[in-house]
Amino acid sequence: MRLRPLVTAVAVTAALVVVNPAEAAPAGRVLGYVANNGGGVSVIDTATNAVSETIADSGGTSPYMAAVAFDGTRGYVTNSVQNTLTVIDTPTNTVDKAVPVGSHPAGVAVAPGGGFAYVTNYLDGTVSVVDTATLAVTATVAVGSNADGVVVTKDGSAVYVTHDVPGPGKVSVIDTTSNSVVATVPVGNAATAIAASPDGTRMYVVNKGSDSVSAIDVATRTVVGTAAVGFTPHGIALTPNGTRAYVTNSEFDTVSVVDLTTMTELRKVVVGDRPISVALTPDGASAYVTNFNSNTVSIIDTASDTVTGTVAVGRRPVGIAIGFVPPATSKLVSGTAALQLRLLGFTVRGLNATLTEKHTGGPIAGQRVVFRTVKGNPLCTATTDSSGKATCDAQASLLIGLSTLLQGFTASYAGSNEHGAVSSHGYIRLL
Repeated sequence: MRLRPLVTAVAVTAALVVVNPAEAAPAGRVLGYVANNGGGVSVIDTATNAVSETIADSGGTSPYMAAVAFDGTRGYVTNSVQNTLTVIDTPTNTVDKAVPVGSHPAGVAVAPGGGFAYVTNYLDGTVSVVDTATLAVTATVAVGSNADGVVVTKDGSAVYVTHDVPGPGKVSVIDTTSNSVVATVPVGNAATAIAASPDGTRMYVVNKGSDSVSAIDVATRTVVGTAAVGFTPHGIALTPNGTRAYVTNSEFDTVSVVDLTTMTELRKVVVGDRPISVALTPDGASAYVTNFNSNTVSIIDTASDTVTGTVAVGRRPVGIAIGFVPPATSKLVSGTAALQLRLLGFTVRGLNATLTEKHTGGPIAGQRVVFRTVKGNPLCTATTDSSGKATCDAQASLLIGLSTLLQGFTASYAGSNEHGAVSSHGYIRLL
């Protein structure tokens, strides 16, 4: 596990430079972001089920809930004490900004198009609308006491907000065009988490005080079914096909597996102490559950509904979001090499290129850079050092030709799961 201090950075958008198809970069990573209310965001690489790094934001030391944008390039974490929304550049896992929102922010959800993030402010009874381009609050919507869970409809036209209040609960429906409440839906007691079905036709609400889950028909905005679950349920996540829900029971230390067709509980899975939130991998193969008192995340295999692993994270983990994260955009800057004539060929000295992250400017060390002539003749290969620089000398045949070498060289980086492929042109000067 590595601890990476976070710095505020300006977001940069850049196109990926395409290299030889044979050197196409891997697809990226599926990462889990765990909001530890005791401080820090643990990043779980689901390929290894280990914490790859911990994000520490000095402007937000009380992470509560988390969300990942649909394109995987941004993560959002609410900070319940600092009253901020931490914005994470997920390919580099660095913080872009801490956005001030309302009092005691709880839930966060991102619009399908990625243009807005919606933050529930528990103590204010409001929802902050954050423009993800400017990273500023553009509207504040009054919704009522104890605004908690939040989700955006599939078409982005409405936002559903739960209210964690004693007694009969409700869900407020916000029209995203007018940013006003246009409907309320009665549900069970102390409504907390909420999740949308993949096809967008249903919303499923966890009723903490009723030990149940309510199914809301999005078209009619009415409850069309209720499923009984365990004691004091808290979080919910749906499988990608929308047939099952995984619901955490915070006082039973279990997760209820619910058949959403029949709205019946199929079984309970024992996890850690006081499970709060749950998220599934994009393929639906695994469910990850935060255990508040255990400082762990339990991994459930959804085919067998058994716990197959446990990951130690930070103190008091609450929210978790899992998403596909593309490789970070890389930058490769090539320098100038010197060409020396020999009796039977050429020596090219000091072929060099420096590899960095486009977003942060930080060096990318330990990566292989390939140097070729502009016509594709191989010259040499080198590994980047701690400053991101790769350097090597090459012996070139007379068959390559002086004119070809004087056209310069191409340096190429094939990419990895963490960093994108890139290439650049350098110069060769005759000594």
